[in-house]
Amino acid sequence: MLVIVVENAPPRLRGRLAVWLLELRAGVYVGDYSAKVRNFIWRQVEAGIEDGNAVMAWRTLDEAGFDFVTLGTNRRIPVELDGAKLVSFLPPRPGDAL
Repeated sequence: MLVIVVENAPPRLRGRLAVWLLELRAGVYVGDYSAKVRNFIWRQVEAGIEDGNAVMAWRTLDEAGFDFVTLGTNRRIPVELDGAKLVSFLPPRPGDAL
């Protein structure tokens, strides 16, 4: 299983993702592809995200059962803690809406 979530993505990137994946909700794409195709799709996201942000999660055979990568500016950032990948929140910047 592969899940990609994009925010503030240009329409061109959203259209490109819709070619490969099913858009369940605005900006939420799912599919089931090999690692090679998954990496190809992520390179498309990297090339087209512009000022937006994205996260991609996929199934793995480790203890967590999944892994993920992020791209762009977001308050949620991945951190490693004792070998487990978790999500940490950056403090809000003055003027940011919560």
